[in-house]
Amino acid sequence: MHKDVPSRTEGLISGLTIAKIIVVALHLVGIIGLSLPEYRWLFLMLTPFQLLSSMILILIFHRGWNDAFPIFAAAAFWLGFGSELIGIHTGYLYGDYVYGVSLGPKLWDVPIVIGVNWFILVYLTGAVFHKSIPNDYYGAFLGAVSMTALDYVMEPVAVALDFWSWKFDIIPPENYLGWFLVSFLIHLIYRKAKFEKENRLAPILLVCLILFFGILNLTLKV
Repeated sequence: MHKDVPSRTEGLISGLTIAKIIVVALHLVGIIGLSLPEYRWLFLMLTPFQLLSSMILILIFHRGWNDAFPIFAAAAFWLGFGSELIGIHTGYLYGDYVYGVSLGPKLWDVPIVIGVNWFILVYLTGAVFHKSIPNDYYGAFLGAVSMTALDYVMEPVAVALDFWSWKFDIIPPENYLGWFLVSFLIHLIYRKAKFEKENRLAPILLVCLILFFGILNLTLKV
């Protein structure tokens, strides 16, 4: 019996290590590919697959599988996606913008993977504060602030890569206010949902995501 314990632990550690290597490699290759104009078109086509692979890795290492988790995941997807529908078709929440072709197939003019992106961002930023901040409202506030800060870093890169574009090429202040409000709502659902929120892959995924857009801000000279 005792001999089985170390082998299981080693297998778990090995799997986590491999996943971390995959995460770093995917983001590093993405940075290089998107920074080279002659190959950029190819890596832009792979963008939806990058988001889906991140989601799959999150789900593989997520530990809190109960009835509450898929409800949160669906809420994050549809609230994020729904807010983008409102933004695209009315100009409310985020301002006047349209999506390009880089994010793949669309539903009602909004790329389907945008809902996946909202889930990923809330999950990763929520994981930062779920243990250290006991108060749900304060935790949701900090999570929303983190997501808004991340959006600030993403915006110039997203525009340069034709993820989306803004009317008059100006990112309006209400974009960040809208991001904060929608993020706060989804983060509050994340905090209130009764599922285990431990995910040992989440920290490195978040760090890689921040570095990904931070470095592209420099290499794309946006």
